[in-house]
Amino acid sequence: MTQEHIQIPRKITNKLLHFAQISPDLEICGLIGGKNGLPSTCYPIKNIAEQPQQRFQLDAGQQISAMAEMRDQGEELFAIYHSHPTAPAIPSAIDLKLASYPEALYLIISLNTKGVLEMRGFKIDPKSVQEIVLSLSEDV
Repeated sequence: MTQEHIQIPRKITNKLLHFAQISPDLEICGLIGGKNGLPSTCYPIKNIAEQPQQRFQLDAGQQISAMAEMRDQGEELFAIYHSHPTAPAIPSAIDLKLASYPEALYLIISLNTKGVLEMRGFKIDPKSVQEIVLSLSEDV
């Protein structure tokens, strides 16, 4: 996936923003499965980081279960999402260091926007970070 623009279904976007709003003090996180290069299913995963207010770490058991369910549904890993309760929707130094799926889109939701939720997407590999333009699509 080397697209510079990706459409995210409104239903998935609303779920991600809702998850971030109901846990405003903690980084929420999870995976998004996709089919044919399009996002289709949201898999929320528990954040087990020691400081979940400042970083995220996917629960390994839940991550494995989500990946198995994706495989069973004929999906591939489309995106990894998390929120930044008090920081902008850009990858932090830790996000960059720990990004280990260069084929996945990294979605970051910020709650630090004066009442307006912000979500941005990035492709992250060991040598570069590229912002991907996101737009909403109506659910199919």
